[in-house]
Amino acid sequence: MDIKPIKTEQDYQDALTRLEIIFDSEPNTAEGDELEILGMLIDNYEQVHFPIDMPDPIEAIKFRMEQLNYGNSDLAQIIGLKSRVSEILNKKRKLSIGMIRKLHDALQIPTDVLVQKY
Repeated sequence: MDIKPIKTEQDYQDALTRLEIIFDSEPNTAEGDELEILGMLIDNYEQVHFPIDMPDPIEAIKFRMEQLNYGNSDLAQIIGLKSRVSEILNKKRKLSIGMIRKLHDALQIPTDVLVQKY
């Protein structure tokens, strides 16, 4: 096992190549341990060099509605009037703390996504 920090793009590519080779390694073996450590190093490199922004709160709501096959009337049952839902989905009205709590509970959207500015 030759593990070293991933500092460059070439180190990253080499680590990905090695990961593919040992991907099916058995746990509690030398290659299994290497796989686990290499996975952590790759994850750390990706978090630093390829950060993923959180989704827009309204787009997250629309996406979750689509997943659940919800319409505006379903959302209105969660946060109030149908006209309010239309204003929110068209970004003409901001989400209140109460709405954020209800949306989090009903749609299981993380609150850190819902509280962002948009």
